[in-house]
This record gives sequence, C-alpha cells and structure tokens, in this order.
Amino acid sequence: MPHLVILYTANLDRDTDMAALCRSLADTMLAQQDEDGKPVFPPGGTRVLAYPAPHYAVADGGAAGRAAGTHTQGASGDAGDYAFAYLNLRMGRGRSDATKKRVGDALLARTKAHFDPIFGQRHLGVTLQIDEGAEVFDAKHSNLHPLFKK
Repeated sequence: MPHLVILYTANLDRDTDMAALCRSLADTMLAQQDEDGKPVFPPGGTRVLAYPAPHYAVADGGAAGRAAGTHTQGASGDAGDYAFAYLNLRMGRGRSDATKKRVGDALLARTKAHFDPIFGQRHLGVTLQIDEGAEVFDAKHSNLHPLFKK
C-alpha cells in the first residue's frame, strides 16, 4: 500500500500518455510528507496502475455537447463519446485528515495539469477518491521494500 488505480475510457489513449500520468502521480505520492516532515508513503509499496475500459458509456454519449455546439473532438478527430478517468487511492489507516487532504489536493492538481490540454479538445470528467480502512485479509510478499531501507 498505497495503490492508486486509474480506470479510464480508452478514447483517452489517443489523446494522452497514460504511462506518463502514472509516473507523475507516483512521484507526487512519493513527495508527500506528513506534519512531521516524514514521507507519507513507502517507496517500495507505492503503486500506480491504469486500466483502459475498451467498452464504456459516459453520460448521454456526447449528445448534449453536440446539441450545445460545445462538443469538441480529441486529437484523433473523434467527436464521439465523452472521456472519463476515475482515480482511486487506497491506503491503510493512520494518516491525519490534514495529510489525506494534502495528498488528495496534490494528486488532483497533478491530474488536472496532465489533462489540461485535453480539456481544450474534448469533454472530460475526472474523479479522484481516497479510501482507507482495515483489511479483512492483508498478505504481502515482496523483495522491493529492502531496496529502500537505509
């Protein structure tokens, strides 16, 4: 933990580099510090994964945008359906509310900056949610963490 999972409409693959977004979000997470100046997330446990949805339906499929004359098209020339990205950060308990808000604000700012060029090309919705909680079962096996112990 933490894991940031991005589910997005596949039409975004034509308009942006999702691998670059994953890297910048992971770097943003790793840069976060708590009130004591300590890292919020362990480097070896930080994950950002993005999954395109090849099949999707968003809102009315673009009808309102076309009717209003505001429906633009993506870089591929696609004037069809809207685009959408859902980001869900899952982390264990133990961080202050202020820290969680700073993390959320930083991730949203980074996401908005990444998608800013697309907002000028097509209609796009972005949602970021942060979940935390006690796991019913939590098992890990990794040889990554020792790389980051000093």
